[in-house]
Amino acid sequence: MSAERRYAVLFDLDGTLIDSIGLLLASVRHAFDGFEGRAPTEEEWISGIGTPLADQLRGFVESDEEAEALVGRYRDYQRRHHDKLTTAYDGVLETLEQLYNWGHPMGVVTSKSNEMMERGLKRTGIDVYMKTLIGSDSCTVHKPDPYPVRMALAELGYEAHETVFVGDSPHDIKSGNAAGVTTIAALWGPFTRNQLRPYDPALYLDRITELPGAIQRLQAGAIAGRTPRDGTVALKPD
Repeated sequence: MSAERRYAVLFDLDGTLIDSIGLLLASVRHAFDGFEGRAPTEEEWISGIGTPLADQLRGFVESDEEAEALVGRYRDYQRRHHDKLTTAYDGVLETLEQLYNWGHPMGVVTSKSNEMMERGLKRTGIDVYMKTLIGSDSCTVHKPDPYPVRMALAELGYEAHETVFVGDSPHDIKSGNAAGVTTIAALWGPFTRNQLRPYDPALYLDRITELPGAIQRLQAGAIAGRTPRDGTVALKPD
């Protein structure tokens, strides 16, 4: 890898770049209102964030017809309330602008539908910084499988060893690790350090504004022949 070639930076969306957790929970409550079966608890629903909607619903329905009805109700509420309940986390736009100005190619890898991914990115102004967008409609295999991450790498023309993936959920960390990229746990989302620790992210960050400095240290370590797991470039202890 040339010293001049900046790391590629991939991001999850919900819980990492945009704060839409309230919208997701309100949407699922609306979807299950009046449903005769068991509705998921907030903890159960949050644990599935990062996987496609249909996969999240699968454990609560007995037929494809029930799943289709719930998806329709969920999407209807989500579309109507999206703009009011979707914001970028503090520091996101400033951080993305800094990385963009430094020459880091960036992309989104999410299990959200392409329609809602693109709407959220445009709503928050994040879209202008992204060179590749991988949503649930972009492929048939989803996180925690590594395929979506590898698809983004192919679109950017990057290798795993020169890429980081920032995500807030176990599904993100598992997908990124399986793809061979350096995974960074976003602790400003709904998952805690203790919840993410078993999945072995390379780094933990408390704030997204710490990301540019972390990437600088990772890249400097790679040029010097070190790795993020050898204790020489990690920002925070496990």
